[in-house]
Amino acid sequence: MSETKSGKCVIFSAPSGAGKTTIVHRLLEMDLGLAFSVSACSRNPRPNEVDGKDYYFLGVEGFKQKIRENDFVEWEEVYRDNFYGTLRSEIERIWAEGKAVIFDVDVVGGLNLKKLFLDNALAIFVQPPSYEELEKRLRHRSTETEEKINQRMEKAHKELSFAREFDYVLINDDLEKAVEKARELVEEFLDK
Repeated sequence: MSETKSGKCVIFSAPSGAGKTTIVHRLLEMDLGLAFSVSACSRNPRPNEVDGKDYYFLGVEGFKQKIRENDFVEWEEVYRDNFYGTLRSEIERIWAEGKAVIFDVDVVGGLNLKKLFLDNALAIFVQPPSYEELEKRLRHRSTETEEKINQRMEKAHKELSFAREFDYVLINDDLEKAVEKARELVEEFLDK
């Protein structure tokens, strides 16, 4: 492997419930020279989430202030007053450590990052084996209201249509195989 991964990005995007976060966490446990880009959001933390580790929880006004200050490389209003984005300072911090940035972002965010970083980015779309399986996974989480699940499923339907715009579509029907394939793709990209 090359000495430094600085300047490179690995982007994982998927509809909510496809397994991208699990795959990203597994890759971070391996010695691949990756560091996680903590996204910022406007929502409140869930019970198991930690500020600065899972997300930077900025609140709606705090998020809008960062937009005005041009602190994001990309951001999106996913639902009304529900913002997510990537702070420029996060990317700079990771590259300064000589590592590649790994992103766990929604589909629009992933495509925006791919357009921004071009050949310095590997964009992987994690696809669930089926729409039905995706809904089953969301229900199994037991963290969402029925309204939220319906909202996420409607959004997933749209997001699945963007899969072909990514560098690679990784079907997550077997987690271990998906993690292994993701590792191969990332290693190959970082060794270029």
